[in-house]
Amino acid sequence: MIVGLVGLVIGFSQRPGSIEEVKEMMASHDAHGGGHGDSQIKENHGGDEGHGESANEKDAHGGDAHYEHVLHQLQNKPWASLYVAAFFFFMIALGVLAFYAIQFASQSGWSPVLFRVMEAITAYLVPGGIILFVILALSGFHINHLFVWADPEVVAHDALLQGKASWLNGTWFIIRAAFFLGGWILYRHFAVKYSRLQDEDTTGNKWYKKSFKISAAFLVFFIYTESMMSWDWIMSFDPHWFSTLFGWYVFASLFVSGITTIALVTIYLKSKGYLEFVNNSHIHDLAKFMFGISIFWTYLWFSQFMLIWYSNIPEEVTYFITRIEDYKLPFFGMLIMNFIFPLLVLMNSDFKRVNWFVVMAGIIILCGHYIDVFNMIMPATVGKSWFIGISEISAVLLFLGLFLFVVFRALTKAPLLAKGNPYLEESKHFHY
Repeated sequence: MIVGLVGLVIGFSQRPGSIEEVKEMMASHDAHGGGHGDSQIKENHGGDEGHGESANEKDAHGGDAHYEHVLHQLQNKPWASLYVAAFFFFMIALGVLAFYAIQFASQSGWSPVLFRVMEAITAYLVPGGIILFVILALSGFHINHLFVWADPEVVAHDALLQGKASWLNGTWFIIRAAFFLGGWILYRHFAVKYSRLQDEDTTGNKWYKKSFKISAAFLVFFIYTESMMSWDWIMSFDPHWFSTLFGWYVFASLFVSGITTIALVTIYLKSKGYLEFVNNSHIHDLAKFMFGISIFWTYLWFSQFMLIWYSNIPEEVTYFITRIEDYKLPFFGMLIMNFIFPLLVLMNSDFKRVNWFVVMAGIIILCGHYIDVFNMIMPATVGKSWFIGISEISAVLLFLGLFLFVVFRALTKAPLLAKGNPYLEESKHFHY
């Protein structure tokens, strides 16, 4: 966390603060032959070479607008890196929360021995949600330039954004975010509370029944709010583009990331001598979910891509053209990590019982979905000037450290076995 925080401070301090600084950076680029990042920026904004103009000639023709655009993208880079990492680790906790609710609503008999692991991972919803809310508030009120619809000057010259202004405006955006986060955290609070009370109840299943009811209600709330969250927090980075599948697509990503994290934490705890009541059949079932939801994610990705690509409507297909041309390595690399790798590795039933195999697959899946979030956010905020630098690495370190600290601290707050659950004995003796 400390290394990540220091790195982010450095990343933010290296941002240009004015158009003059951008001009100096680009002049330095010309003098020294330039680097990957600067050359990408120049290309992205119609660099000087393409128009046969020097920087001074561009200034003479009103080139300050060009430099201002470059300035915004360079200032966005550490903000976008922060946002990608903040959202990714939050979505893991949210995916686990949905999986946890499904176990109660379906009265699942195999999973109660894993409930305390799930409850610990969802503990990250509170600090992660607060941090994400602050970033969203700063972005929604145009303290930074992440969301183009938050800039009044841009909206004033964009008829489409004016038409969406009743939904995409800072005040309503923040109210919705508070509503989503409040509902998710509230369910988590009562679900964990009832789980602890059920441990102490020796007379019946009163608290389990309450957990069942609130979980069923929460899942209805979740499926609507998760879709709206995906529109607000990710799709609105490209406000001219939309997909009716996008809510499901983001859900599949957060769901498989959450289940994968449950498997990794469980295997780690078992390797340290804990969770002796978890057997290979539990790991096998988690690995089956990892495999199945990875295929489901691929189905949604292909359905969205194929329909948009085939119809070839300019305002729709531009979304994918930008990513294929400017983000070729992360775009195709993400497909390999999220589909081909899980397909080949986890298809064999025997491999799902081999812990190190599941860990290897899980790490690749999590990295692949991090890159997927990167692909969804960076093209609209940073453009072609992307590269993996100090801001990106530091953001991952900061939130990974915070996530691990919160999760493992939460594991110490209650017994690792939810002993009051009525399906506990079935879960202990689960065998597939």
